[in-house]
Amino acid sequence: MAMQKYSVFSLIKNAFKGHKDWEVAWKDPTPKAEYDVIIIGGGGHGLATAYYLAKEHNITKVAIIEKGWIGGGNVGRNTTIIRSNYMHDENGLFSEFGMDLWRNMSLDLNFNVMFSPRGIINLAHSDAQMNAYSRRGNSMRLNGIDAVLLNREEVKKIIPMADFSENVRFPIFGGLMQPSAGTARHDAVAWGYARQADSMGVDIIQNCEVTGFDVSNGKILGIRTSKGEIKAKKIGLCVAGSTNVLAEKLNMTLPIETHLLQACVSEPIKPILDNVVTFGAGHFYCSQSDKGEMVMGGDLDGYNSYAQRGNLPTLQHVLTEGIAMFPFLSKLKMLRTWGGIMDMSMDGSPIIDKTHIEGLYLNCGWCYGGFKATPASGWTFAHTIAQDKPHKLNEGYSLNRFSTGHLIDEKGLGTKTWIS
Repeated sequence: MAMQKYSVFSLIKNAFKGHKDWEVAWKDPTPKAEYDVIIIGGGGHGLATAYYLAKEHNITKVAIIEKGWIGGGNVGRNTTIIRSNYMHDENGLFSEFGMDLWRNMSLDLNFNVMFSPRGIINLAHSDAQMNAYSRRGNSMRLNGIDAVLLNREEVKKIIPMADFSENVRFPIFGGLMQPSAGTARHDAVAWGYARQADSMGVDIIQNCEVTGFDVSNGKILGIRTSKGEIKAKKIGLCVAGSTNVLAEKLNMTLPIETHLLQACVSEPIKPILDNVVTFGAGHFYCSQSDKGEMVMGGDLDGYNSYAQRGNLPTLQHVLTEGIAMFPFLSKLKMLRTWGGIMDMSMDGSPIIDKTHIEGLYLNCGWCYGGFKATPASGWTFAHTIAQDKPHKLNEGYSLNRFSTGHLIDEKGLGTKTWIS
């Protein structure tokens, strides 16, 4: 669907009318009685799955069932970082495939998602950490992923505003850089996928809560919702931190926990930081938005929660780490904070797989990396649903790996890398 074009005069005229004549970006249909595929969850992963089902597999009788509104969940509550700097093959190859999708996403969706390959630097604060980064960087390069090991002076040239003083508590020894990593506009990603999925025949059903499932003889038959019962041949669960809520309705116990992750932005300032930078002595990461805000995130709150809000002690801890890395942050006022609910798997890697219920598929456990995985997750989940078997890229993300012991214990999955 081509983007609607407006002249300057039509834009001004519409503004005086209270924006009453804007065409909707996607329709608001009444649910049909039956679909070939239902995707539960209208976040980035759910929208991408529906889009790739239509684009790659010609399956268009699809419904996205969203409890809230498009863009109201984690897809609009993240820090927009995109990267593939992983050590293990399963995560590295999967995420680098996703990087290729990110590079072409604006053209593919005919919508500017503002992908910005500005580079990400993981700071190192000891010789041991530099050795660990060297190992990870070599593994990345063996998988065709760009990686550059930087010494102290090279890092200083890129981010001179960091604390390079001699008596600092966490001296900077160097860092590992992925030059092609970066950021994208999170809500634009949601809107782009939603527009294109809608234009290909996908029904986007908002404000529709799933209240139960219809399962008979080990096979999924449909769902019960606040808007009535809907039949389907196949159903994909793609609801991030709410996965366990739906799993309980299916009498399933999953190897994931739900935790809260907070982030914040400062008041806008003049351009100072070109890259994404992570603090290697803790869990803090920072970039600068196009509006000049310093976008900052940290580690989880230490308790299980389904609330999309955080608490002050965790935010204080995060910002303390930020000031240790960039002292100038202490002079800035915080503009706003927010929280998102993360489904944390037991080995830090996601699950994209079939389940023991015929026709039911699972996409969850994304931990800290849900946004950056949006296109690769959607592409492989669509393949898994359409072909009724995992793609080679997500074979390692099986549900049964937690019972067989084939875990993917990726130390580089979050932005934290412990100092040995």
